[in-house]
Amino acid sequence: MKKAIQIFEFPFNLGLKKKDHETEPGVKKLPDWLRKLGFHQEISPTDVFRLDTPKYSMNLDQESGVLNADIIVEYAQKQANLILDNHEKNSFSIMLGGDCSILIGTALALKKLGNFGLFYLDGHTDFIPPHLSSTSAAAGMDLAIITGTGPEKLTNLQGLQPYFKEENIFCVGNAETDDKEYVQQIVDSDIHYFDLYQLRKNGFRKTEDDFLKMIDSKSLDGFFIHFDVDVLKDELMPAVDSRMEAGIDYENLREILVPLVHSPSCFGIEITILDPDYDESGTFTQMFIKNLIQIIKNKED
Repeated sequence: MKKAIQIFEFPFNLGLKKKDHETEPGVKKLPDWLRKLGFHQEISPTDVFRLDTPKYSMNLDQESGVLNADIIVEYAQKQANLILDNHEKNSFSIMLGGDCSILIGTALALKKLGNFGLFYLDGHTDFIPPHLSSTSAAAGMDLAIITGTGPEKLTNLQGLQPYFKEENIFCVGNAETDDKEYVQQIVDSDIHYFDLYQLRKNGFRKTEDDFLKMIDSKSLDGFFIHFDVDVLKDELMPAVDSRMEAGIDYENLREILVPLVHSPSCFGIEITILDPDYDESGTFTQMFIKNLIQIIKNKED
């Protein structure tokens, strides 16, 4: 990669509802876990910035119907400021979560910078309003929130709704297709939607190529990649909040991400939902890091 690389650490976990056996979701440990396993050293970023997470809670906001809504709003605005104050032009930003709700802060920052596209690579659509959520957790609604669907407290920060336009988004890789009401939400939107099976049919390379053509044809200011690791096959990445057997493999991931990551129009990528508590030996994370570094450096070795 010719661009200088910056890492932003957002170890946020208040967008998730903790499971009964958890003290709190372990996704907040991801940045430190990746550092321990050598990711930072191998990437050699010019800078590393961090916004620590508040104490975990599960406070249901009655106004919005979303857990920890006020904390999420506060964190997102601080996150946006950190990005805007430190992002260098012509650099590539790697955002390390954290849960998927960190997309809200990044989306707010990008809205202030211009009109951006989004490549949303995720094993779920995360495109539902609160009343359809079984957890009331923002990490399962983040794509809806950033496009203006949902409670205004979250969707209209600083009067900038929507942070991304639906028609400038590709949502790719959803494997949770059994719930018709869940899927219908995104089908009825203007988002370009490719579930896991449509993605395979359309082709990984063609899908990313179609996205890049859209970015170019609309003369957008750039684009951002959301990469939730639960889009990977369970046998490759079981260390996630919501496991599903179906998914893509690392060869598929490389095929779809290399052209995107190395596009001059790419602002950066965020990595979410990998939970170190479910990979105590580091076996799955080490393989993930190896493949991610290969993608970023565009090397086979």
